[in-house]
Amino acid sequence: MHVVGLSILSGSHLPLVADVIARLKEAGLDDLPVVVGGIIPKEDASALKEAGVAAVYTPKDFELNRIMADLVRIVEGAAERAE
Repeated sequence: MHVVGLSILSGSHLPLVADVIARLKEAGLDDLPVVVGGIIPKEDASALKEAGVAAVYTPKDFELNRIMADLVRIVEGAAERAE
């Protein structure tokens, strides 16, 4: 696995992402990038990034080519840090 993608539409993105990141750390996978998508307010997006999320996508982000390029950049960055 190169990246974890979470799509959360329930509004519970803050606790769910915190739980996933904590479990990744417990498993020794804290270098694995996490990206999140959903209906996420700007202030929550900032909190998610502060918690370690690599990228946050909302319904306003619909340019698939840009998103795919972002994911490639995120995965490549994680691979470089792991070397």
